[in-house]
Amino acid sequence: MIEETSTFLEMLSAERGASKNTIAAYERDLNDFFEFLSSHNHPIAPKEIDHKVIEKYSVDLDNRGLKNATLLRRRAALRQFFSFLLLEKMIDIDPTSRWEGAKTTRPLPKIVEVGEIDKLIAACEKLKPIEKTRAICMVELMYGSGLRVSELVELPFTAIPLSALQNHDIQAIIIRGKGSKERLVPLSPATLNAIKDWLSVREVTLPKELNIKEKAQKYMFPANTAEGHFGRRQYARLLDKLGLIAGVDIAKLSPHTLRHAFATHLLEGGADLRAVQVMLGHSDISTTQIYTHVAYEKLKTMLEDKHPLGRNK
Repeated sequence: MIEETSTFLEMLSAERGASKNTIAAYERDLNDFFEFLSSHNHPIAPKEIDHKVIEKYSVDLDNRGLKNATLLRRRAALRQFFSFLLLEKMIDIDPTSRWEGAKTTRPLPKIVEVGEIDKLIAACEKLKPIEKTRAICMVELMYGSGLRVSELVELPFTAIPLSALQNHDIQAIIIRGKGSKERLVPLSPATLNAIKDWLSVREVTLPKELNIKEKAQKYMFPANTAEGHFGRRQYARLLDKLGLIAGVDIAKLSPHTLRHAFATHLLEGGADLRAVQVMLGHSDISTTQIYTHVAYEKLKTMLEDKHPLGRNK
């Protein structure tokens, strides 16, 4: 099934503009299915896979105790894969057509308060000078502009025009997000100052090896890694480190925490939902609406805690 999988993944990239992270996720989910087929001696030729095989795989997933979100993702990956094979006439029937997925409600994202953001930025002062400058810039960019973690670490060096930055003639930048879609994101004065400070020391962080240095020069946050830029896991570890220094519960911190905070704090401040959707780069406004639920929960808790007739009085 290697050839069919490669063709499917190529289609995701070429026709749908899927990011490399999305393609990698699809590949992992499909490989899980193929490992199941192999370990249970089921046929691996697409035309030989029927509804019964898919039903057994579904039971196997349920028995593993996986989260509903994981089950839904695996199901979606397989359904899209076989739908593609059917469309390309590589199979005669779609064996996943009867597969009913588990229903789940999306959990509310964990949010840090404005004061906790301030503490995280203050905690950067405890780092070594260059690490401090980079950390402040990354935190300000993600919280101030609502970037995805992949957009942050893969931010091109050319995304911010240096001449405009020096002349204070820039208020927003263009970000290429999921599906190669472009959007305009704002840059606050604090973010602009953090970027200027980082650019004054960025050159020092470029790798010494010429082959890696050439790749790393393309990114705002270069690093001596295979990709040439600061990694997602490095960013996650950085947040944990800042959380420990700042006394912020690291259970609330994740690579997307500051993006969540950006959206929630805007809506709490009275921002238009549609405007927030555009800044986040959500194709469907229902994805953005999750933050209105977060804001509602906070208001509800405040009412119960502070109002004379609140339940917690």
